[in-house]
Amino acid sequence: MSSVLPFVAEQLLKDIEKSYKEASQLPDDLLIALQCIFGSCALQALDLLDHRSVTCVSSPSGRRVFRVLGGSGQLYTCFTSCHYCPCPAFSMAVLKRNSGLLCKHILAAYLCQAMGQSQQEQVSDQDMSRILAGQAASDS
Repeated sequence: MSSVLPFVAEQLLKDIEKSYKEASQLPDDLLIALQCIFGSCALQALDLLDHRSVTCVSSPSGRRVFRVLGGSGQLYTCFTSCHYCPCPAFSMAVLKRNSGLLCKHILAAYLCQAMGQSQQEQVSDQDMSRILAGQAASDS
């Protein structure tokens, strides 16, 4: 995470992780800081967490991605290792306009990592390859 997020954002996620491990909740000062740094997508990301919309998908080879079910029902595969989400908001705000650090989906994935709150799913290496290629994983 250190190479993709500004230091302040990275430190905030570390503080959230520490605080959540100690108290199983986030104090108001960290929630306010989250809102100040990430703006409106902070509340939207927390809403995704509340709805348990984030799943950490991993394979035996150690590859890992986060799949986030957006409010519209669209499933987004987010890559925290390279700070990328394929959603239109990420494309517009982060890549084209450079007006935001990230979208609600990738922030939700980062928060799930920090708080240990994502659902877990194990898939085969073959299915992970399909996910990484943007194809649906097989049902077998």
